[in-house]
Amino acid sequence: MTDMEMMARIFVAFILSGLIGLEREIRRHEAGLRTHILVCVGSTLIMLTSLHVFDIYKTQAPMNVDPTRIAAGVITGIGFLGAGTIMRSPHGVRGLTTASSLWVVAALGLSIGCGFFKTSIFVTFLVLSVLLFLRKFERILFKKEAQDGVEEERD
Repeated sequence: MTDMEMMARIFVAFILSGLIGLEREIRRHEAGLRTHILVCVGSTLIMLTSLHVFDIYKTQAPMNVDPTRIAAGVITGIGFLGAGTIMRSPHGVRGLTTASSLWVVAALGLSIGCGFFKTSIFVTFLVLSVLLFLRKFERILFKKEAQDGVEEERD
């Protein structure tokens, strides 16, 4: 893989995670635009590094090289970062959706790092659909009503 191909993948990660982060930023969540971009770009770089290391050493020590180990570490690490966005309050639990969106952008980064552009774009579309439209659909379907903005803050 050339440097230009790697930079293109990182740029795609920047754009796709920026779209998701922008939604979180507009809704004034703690983890917004910059956080989502950094998580996704970082996980893309980690995946690219993992693939490169695997490519270098696959013929020298095929039994000891496993590119999935680094990806698994990313997902575990993001779990800890996401846990920091979850807060319990008298009104319930807040930050679960933001934690989930951070986890998804980390997965997007790994996916983009592997070159799965079409799938990553599709997942971005699905995530944005969930973040932008599903709350309204839930309220209609389950006849939920916002309670002085409490539901807005829970995500």
